[in-house]
Amino acid sequence: MLRYVAFLRAINVGGRSAPMTALRDIFTGLGFANVETFIASGNVIFETKSTAIPAIERKIEDGLTQALGFDAATFVRTIDSVAAIAAHQAFPAHEVAAAAAYNVALTRPALSGRAREALTKFETGVDRFHVNGAEVYWLCQVKQSESKFTNAVLERISGVQSTIRALTTIRKIAAKFLD
Repeated sequence: MLRYVAFLRAINVGGRSAPMTALRDIFTGLGFANVETFIASGNVIFETKSTAIPAIERKIEDGLTQALGFDAATFVRTIDSVAAIAAHQAFPAHEVAAAAAYNVALTRPALSGRAREALTKFETGVDRFHVNGAEVYWLCQVKQSESKFTNAVLERISGVQSTIRALTTIRKIAAKFLD
């Protein structure tokens, strides 16, 4: 069995409620094993024999739509991928320490060259970005709510689906399984 993390977009925000017990039950009902949730923002850890991540994502999305009555884009990563995301040094440590927020956007698919170029137009003294594969690291000098950059902006300028997590959350998930 392989261990994965499903990062669900827009769960428990904007009236799109899904208790963690319900998410665990949905994933178990879809045939996944050793299902657990990690904080109430749509992070589900599970195991399956499948290695076909796009098929896993579709299966989860279809199951969530049927069970919850709304779409929830799903971004699946292996535990090793989560560890690599957590360990990646996108910005110097002193810049990270001085920032108000440090996030990573998980995208599907990875940003094209044109999307990367569009993203650079949003870099300011407040927001900086670093793209590494299908992840966009976002260093923000103010509270996220004070930035003009959002997940919706990223999706609009890049043309890809994404969900954003605090890098601290990604690191906690990685640490939980890779001691």
